[in-house]
Amino acid sequence: MQIGGESEKVVNLPWAHLRLPPFPQVAIRVLQLANNENVQLHQLCELISSDPAFASEVLTVANSVLYAPRYPSSSILQAIAVLGANTLQGMCITVGVRAYLGKSMSHPSMRGLWRHNLACAIIAERLASVGFLDKDTAYTSGILHDIGRIALAVIQPKEYGNLLATHRGAPGSILESERQLFGWDHCETGRQLVTDWKLPSSFDAIVSEHHCAKRSDGAWGMTELVKVSCRMADSAGFPAFAGCEATPYPELLDELPARERRLFFSDHETLAAEVAKSIHAIESV
Repeated sequence: MQIGGESEKVVNLPWAHLRLPPFPQVAIRVLQLANNENVQLHQLCELISSDPAFASEVLTVANSVLYAPRYPSSSILQAIAVLGANTLQGMCITVGVRAYLGKSMSHPSMRGLWRHNLACAIIAERLASVGFLDKDTAYTSGILHDIGRIALAVIQPKEYGNLLATHRGAPGSILESERQLFGWDHCETGRQLVTDWKLPSSFDAIVSEHHCAKRSDGAWGMTELVKVSCRMADSAGFPAFAGCEATPYPELLDELPARERRLFFSDHETLAAEVAKSIHAIESV
């Protein structure tokens, strides 16, 4: 399995070789449960509350200026009732990713990676809002799109941080360097994590194809939305690595369906300001 290009020199090492630290299990279970139409709110409440530290951070985010609730929630159950299970899903994976990165966030390259992930999620949510796709699913998909890259960063933060700091090229050009360093690239890693965590199969293409070319048939769905949101994050000043060659914003707008192109931010400066404001709201809690 080689995503983003074939390599004669590099072959996949056994998956177990990566020795991935465990991702916060509460976040994974929330992702699994929130996609079950029969899930009860009290089930989500009990699950999140089973980890007091995680629950406390989720509640803090729920009451932040990012969501600007009219009446602050005093419990997880109240937060779920006010925000809904789908919004909670994205919130929990955001808290989970931040916890997973942990102390490595002090490295500038890792903080840049975290902000790229957030920017992609925020843009995906806004883009879905002006179209006909679910905005909460779009946010969650944006947060998850680079989960393979987050995992690689956690395995070897210093080495991967240096790669992010020194690599130059198009967004997908880093895949080959990742295979040289780990034996896996972040798209392959993300696909395997979706399988291991038993997440909905709809996330498979999102994590593994976000560096693939735009579909030639013009079809528009969540995978295509995340593809363009990822590149818009680069264009808005939130690249996954410092030397990323961003696609000009007008070209990205041209890739959108007519309705989204007409209603979305017409210039990247306004988009960048909106994304920066949302990222600040998340990082300040």
